[in-house]
Amino acid sequence: MKILVLGGYGVFGGRLVRLLADLAQLELLIAGRTLAAAQAFCAAHQGQPRVRPLQVDRRQLAPVLQAERPDLVVDASGPFQDYGEHRYSAVEACIAAGIDYLDFADATDFVFGVSAYDAQARAAGVYVLSGVSSFPVLTAAVLRQMATRMDIVRVEGGIAPSPFAGIGLNVMRAVVGYAGSPVKLRRQGRDGHGVGLAESRRFTVAVPGRVPLRNLHFSLVDVPDLQVLPPEHPTMTDIWMGAGPVPEVLHRVLNLLAKARWRFKLPSLEPCSRLFYTVLNLMKFGEHRGGMIVRAQGTSNGAPMEQSWHLLAEADDGPYIPSMAIEAVIRKQLAGERPAPGARAATHALELSDYEQLFVGRTIHTGFRRDMPGASLYQRVLGDAYARLPATVQALHAPGAAQRWVGQAQVERGRGVLSRVLGRIFGFPAAAANVPVTVQFSPEAGGERWTRTFNGQRFSSLQTEGKGRDEALLVERFGAVAVALALVVDGGRLQLVPRSWSVLGIPLPRALLPGDQSFEYEADGRFVFDVEIGAPGVGRIVHYRGTLQPG
Repeated sequence: MKILVLGGYGVFGGRLVRLLADLAQLELLIAGRTLAAAQAFCAAHQGQPRVRPLQVDRRQLAPVLQAERPDLVVDASGPFQDYGEHRYSAVEACIAAGIDYLDFADATDFVFGVSAYDAQARAAGVYVLSGVSSFPVLTAAVLRQMATRMDIVRVEGGIAPSPFAGIGLNVMRAVVGYAGSPVKLRRQGRDGHGVGLAESRRFTVAVPGRVPLRNLHFSLVDVPDLQVLPPEHPTMTDIWMGAGPVPEVLHRVLNLLAKARWRFKLPSLEPCSRLFYTVLNLMKFGEHRGGMIVRAQGTSNGAPMEQSWHLLAEADDGPYIPSMAIEAVIRKQLAGERPAPGARAATHALELSDYEQLFVGRTIHTGFRRDMPGASLYQRVLGDAYARLPATVQALHAPGAAQRWVGQAQVERGRGVLSRVLGRIFGFPAAAANVPVTVQFSPEAGGERWTRTFNGQRFSSLQTEGKGRDEALLVERFGAVAVALALVVDGGRLQLVPRSWSVLGIPLPRALLPGDQSFEYEADGRFVFDVEIGAPGVGRIVHYRGTLQPG
């Protein structure tokens, strides 16, 4: 199979080539306007497909197609928003030559309008799929899954790239180009518009049982989903999609510029693209993680219902996700599953199960969160991951669980002066080798009051479900101090991972966040707890571990 990749040495095209590196039956033509760049990419290529550099101007594609006769053309160049009057010239050339076509288009009008070529593509026996990327292929697959449970009314979501992912100049040109411009979307049941990058919302990407991304600031982006998804769900009245790049300070500068352009009718911000591209690719700090969220509200049997789907990608795996849709289409075609002829948006190119196969072996995790009437505190925070807990751990956190558990514990205390002072302030138990312990649970403030008694010495904390910036976290309060904890299910253990903290509601620096190595698991049919609390510059404050059973 010979594939011509326009922009094959660029960000998305290059990642696609690397994803196909194990397919020896491929010949890849790495094409673009700069031959030297194509040659350099091919020289550095490591993989089984044969690669060959080619200088191509997409506006004069027909002669190249006649000379090379590829089986497939992939357009990974862009920005598709700037293709101008003859924006479908590559599509027209492929149909005329009888060659299949895929693209990474992220421009709403471009993807929506490609269906005008449907009859021509069918007559030529070729397929033309536009927008073969996370937006709208992955979001469409997620919504189809959600629609099996509910009638979808409102949809919102977005993508949050890792600050280390890197962004191409063409992508930056596209985004900055529509900042402050009208963006077509569905709103309150009517076709309307928002203002690109001038409207913002906050989301927490939180795969059940994983450490969530921090609550992030997302701004409206011009993606195909806004036009191609509503027709697939007749009950949908609203749709909004955003991006949440970090650092947030740079993101908010772009918000202000977009609002100023809209209000004062200023010219396009596209001339600032290279500046933003340079600054964003220099400001790489924070967690090397990215994610995506799709949230839908609707009805099920006449009752309100809400679902959300979350994706987390660790380290360098996340940046490959936008290129995986085309990878999957190519692999399926090699296996004999060729898309049907015709020209259309790629919303039905893949199902969620196809993506799950692509994610195997990578640090990419997904999961749904749904309404859980009558659920306990830990069930609400953990979502579907609660079912992966050992039976005794589930029993302690289940709705209607016994309110008193008893057992034995061992307690160790830090030896430093500050450690002893802090331990006394919080009422932590004294060091002891083997002491009786009792834990009592009582409902309070929409959460649970945990009262622990070690050999007659008592201390308590209030646990509640996090809200706002602590969404999807468990917040535990010891008097004036509150610590937000991620509930992580890993290898049969429930781990409590500190994510932020505050005193009297005032957020404190993460660098000073108390360390907490806390686990719950099952051993010999008993509930086991292992809690170690320390702080930077202080060391261990207290470490207690033991077993419990209903009492």
